[in-house]
Amino acid sequence: MTSNEHRKKAPKDLHVGVITVSDTRAAAWEEERDEDESGKIIQRELEKAGYSSNRTIIPDEEDQIEEKLEELISDSEIDAIITTGGTGIASRDKTVEVVRTFLDKELPGVGEALRRLGYERVGGPALLTRATAGVANQKPLFCFPGAPNSVEVGMDLILPDLAHVVKHARE
Repeated sequence: MTSNEHRKKAPKDLHVGVITVSDTRAAAWEEERDEDESGKIIQRELEKAGYSSNRTIIPDEEDQIEEKLEELISDSEIDAIITTGGTGIASRDKTVEVVRTFLDKELPGVGEALRRLGYERVGGPALLTRATAGVANQKPLFCFPGAPNSVEVGMDLILPDLAHVVKHARE
């Protein structure tokens, strides 16, 4: 089977859960202000690719990240999950630690590629992210930084093969 034939077996319609982890964005969200540029970029790019999504914004609190991930991972309507925020080195950045507790397999190449591409675009600050990816309960889970530029790089990186990754995660 050729690579193109193999890719044709990937699902066509995907529904992606998007989680923005940010204390400041969550506070604005509670005041009915949507200041979540990174989450909006993810949703816009998913829509352009023909995929649907739902987005939520939560503060950088381990229990809330865990609760939301449990909900989306167990939701049969969700095909993949993308988080943005909480991947840096600040003491409040907890997303990666929580996500890793759910991963059955890690996909370190995603974080490596994101850092390399980010470094080409913005230099040294790109090296401060602990962005990662993996598979949790047969669902791809991607953790992107909170910076809009990083999210754009991340979406450019994963979107062309997202359906293919979903297919393999289900096998």
